[in-house]
Amino acid sequence: MKILLITHLAPFPQNSGYPIVVGNTIRGLINSGHQVSLFSLNPQKQKHHQQESTDDLMGQINYYCHSIDTSISLKHAILGLFYRKLYTVDRYYHPEFERLLIKEVESGGYDIIQFEGLFVTPYLQAVRKVTKAKCIYRAHHIEYLVWERLSKQKNDPVKKLYLSMIAKRIKQYELKQFDQFHAIAVFTNQDKEAIQLHNQASIPVEILPVGLDLTRYQPDYRKTEFPSLFFLGAMDWMPNREGIEWFLENFSKEITDGDLRARFYVAGNDIPERFDDYEVVGKIFIHGEVDDALEFVNTKAIMIVPLLSGGGMRVKIVEGMAMQKCIISTSLGAEGINYIQGENILIANTPQEFYRAIKRCITDENYCKRIGLNARKLVEEQHDTHKITERLVSFYQRMLLA
Repeated sequence: MKILLITHLAPFPQNSGYPIVVGNTIRGLINSGHQVSLFSLNPQKQKHHQQESTDDLMGQINYYCHSIDTSISLKHAILGLFYRKLYTVDRYYHPEFERLLIKEVESGGYDIIQFEGLFVTPYLQAVRKVTKAKCIYRAHHIEYLVWERLSKQKNDPVKKLYLSMIAKRIKQYELKQFDQFHAIAVFTNQDKEAIQLHNQASIPVEILPVGLDLTRYQPDYRKTEFPSLFFLGAMDWMPNREGIEWFLENFSKEITDGDLRARFYVAGNDIPERFDDYEVVGKIFIHGEVDDALEFVNTKAIMIVPLLSGGGMRVKIVEGMAMQKCIISTSLGAEGINYIQGENILIANTPQEFYRAIKRCITDENYCKRIGLNARKLVEEQHDTHKITERLVSFYQRMLLA
């Protein structure tokens, strides 16, 4: 098959969930003998992450990357409220990218064109006019649910109202998009149910979990600092940012001077400067982006995922499991993963539950190792990229016969 992927972020380097998913999808399809092309937008804010990449994938695909300014000014945000503009999505539309994309689609002879998330859907109508290829939508999460959950977390009535308004507009747009595709792929059963609830056209929806190339995940306990806590995630995503702020507000004193004394490391892209205020010498470390994410994970013991909003399947949790980490997450953070509480992950939804889980983990290394070993087994059974790719290709083939 000839397959074209369209993304709103360039997946090189693969240093956060979205690029990891796209990169693993491309690898799996190439290794299965399929031809893959990739058309990516490169937002201005992403440029500082775009070092000259030597990723081997770039030499195996037809790849085009288009720089775009996706910043939203305060003026745009205010005008959007009055003129009902959806700048959250509209900022990813660029006429020159559309022109080049249409030219590629017309000449490419593609069987499958996969739109990776809501922010590239503004190009769907133009694409469908010039091709008979099957257009697949992959929902990395349900966008309007992210905003709804964020609004519910706010106590400030102005922020709550603003986020609620954005959520309603995104929902209206997102639900219309679902019906425009030939099929939809999701990571979790929860997202499938959310789509089918509004799926008036009965579009096929397939659950395809996050897949990892497990040969890349080689844990080494000799390098692991015990006890230690860590968080790793893209901090330009609001649920990550607000979740870790909540955790630091609740537990920084316990970590530095209380009963939960263990070093806590925070790493990820685009950490706001205000997070420097949480740093405590020798106790709480705000790293920012790390050169080697897997090596960072390997050297830490207990992964903290305090997500209070968001959606989809958290790639970093699956990666942490692959690295045999003991993970403490909210039930929302672990959504879509077929975990067993207390066996391959620890679920905590309140400060009290987080406290008890952390206390148990930092005082019992063997307990942490047992949770981590069981987590690795789960990933081997359900998230191996070879198995996921087989399911993805089968899904494509069914759509081509439909």
